[in-house]
Amino acid sequence: MKLKNKTKEELELLSYTDLTELILKENKKPMNTPAIFKSICEMLEYSDSEYTNKIGEFYTSLTTDKRFVFLDTAEWDLKDNHSIPLIIDDDEDMEEEIEVEEETTLEENIEDEEDLDSIEIEDDLDDDDDIDDLAIVDDEELDEEN
Repeated sequence: MKLKNKTKEELELLSYTDLTELILKENKKPMNTPAIFKSICEMLEYSDSEYTNKIGEFYTSLTTDKRFVFLDTAEWDLKDNHSIPLIIDDDEDMEEEIEVEEETTLEENIEDEEDLDSIEIEDDLDDDDDIDDLAIVDDEELDEEN
């Protein structure tokens, strides 16, 4: 049944997005947001102030409804009228990239270890002598010094 054949009461029972779907099916071409909502407002006999107050809500409902797509031309159309290109990721390419990164990291780690081996490490045995120089101080002795 065409929209023009429906009564106002029947139209009021439909949501904005349902009305939009019917409008786009009948027109068979994409439309911009104001044009679609203006058609809806005319069918439902809304005033200009109601149009202004409700167009934001209408736009939000279009953006969240999966039946519609927003085109590069700033127009809405039915998703069924547009094919979405499938992009197939080849998992083998991903695995190959990961393996190359892992090999590079492993080689870098080996080089870092060789650099560490080439650095002369100072003998820390002298630090043991520092322990002999330490003295234990009681709280009382600390209080006496202050």
